[in-house]
Amino acid sequence: MSDQADTPSEEPVEPVESLVADTAVLVLAADPVPAAVIAWLRCGVQEVLVASDLLDAALPQRVRGAIERKQHQREARHAHATDLNTGLPHQQQLIEHMSHLLALREREPSPMALLVLRIEGLATTEARLGREAANVLRRKVAVRLRAGVRASDVVASLGEDSFSVLLAAMLAASDAQHVGNKLLASLTTPFKVAGQDVALAVSLGIAQYPQDGRQPQALLTRAVGLATSGAAQGRSGFANFTESGGIGPAAANDD
Repeated sequence: MSDQADTPSEEPVEPVESLVADTAVLVLAADPVPAAVIAWLRCGVQEVLVASDLLDAALPQRVRGAIERKQHQREARHAHATDLNTGLPHQQQLIEHMSHLLALREREPSPMALLVLRIEGLATTEARLGREAANVLRRKVAVRLRAGVRASDVVASLGEDSFSVLLAAMLAASDAQHVGNKLLASLTTPFKVAGQDVALAVSLGIAQYPQDGRQPQALLTRAVGLATSGAAQGRSGFANFTESGGIGPAAANDD
């Protein structure tokens, strides 16, 4: 129950598992068998009720308790699913969001794509300018990515040197490459960090729904693989272009 009661059949089914991720579910069953009750509880169902429970004076308190427990679980999960340095969701939260979207796409087909951008230069920046400078650089990368897509798209962190962008809805499959090229251009424009111009190199991987997969992990694996194997564009191996003896272009105003 979104925070409302639900009444499934006695046998637990797959939709229950996706439903209970963010909602408090109470199951009302006429005569539940123990195996079914255990399966429901393992799926995350908060309470299993029988008909006589509907007349119990304590039922409102049980419902409220189920809702509050689910709220605490959701808050704890989201807290652990966020990259505290950038404020972006982690991979776990991205997968959950993709699962909901893909379920909708099965009923209302339309193009969708997952972009993965692998960044080169963050480790070199940390070695030269320190950990905090590298953290600042990651935050600035996150800001540019979010500025380059729509509010309905999801930007997530996949670790120290990788980010993803979920394009939730597109008019055509070719839109993904267009957005990817725009993001590459944005990230390969030098950043200003600790008073220095820092340039990055970026490789891009794109997984398209449905041709590259219909499940979140399949799309993520495809996009990560392409980003990892692809050639990086940008700084030609230098965190700061001036390290190569050249004169880097003016940094974008990120301050």
